[in-house]
Amino acid sequence: MTIEMNTTYGQIDINNDVIAAIAGGAAIDCYGIVGMASQKQLKDGISELLGRENFKRGIIVRKEEERIHIDLYIIVSYGTKISEVAHNVQTKVKYQLDKMLGLSVDTINIYIQGVRVVNAE
Repeated sequence: MTIEMNTTYGQIDINNDVIAAIAGGAAIDCYGIVGMASQKQLKDGISELLGRENFKRGIIVRKEEERIHIDLYIIVSYGTKISEVAHNVQTKVKYQLDKMLGLSVDTINIYIQGVRVVNAE
């Protein structure tokens, strides 16, 4: 599925994987994020930590009518305030998509799939 944008020069089609890659890159740069998680938890409630090449498995991009909705599945660092981390992710993802693609996103839903202790080395 692609998102179509009409400009004065013609039409631009943006694939959902591109949107997912930009959103995932913006999300993992936020403080308190350990990484992206798969949208489907493995057995026993353990979530899989995704690498940069697999962001599309942890992000869902939906277009309903003319509105764009993004669902992000993340894993946060232990000891951080989850509500603040989620708010920061929403703000940064919305800003990056607007800056890079000129895309106005209506909702960014954050799903916390787990909390991990990060070793301070």
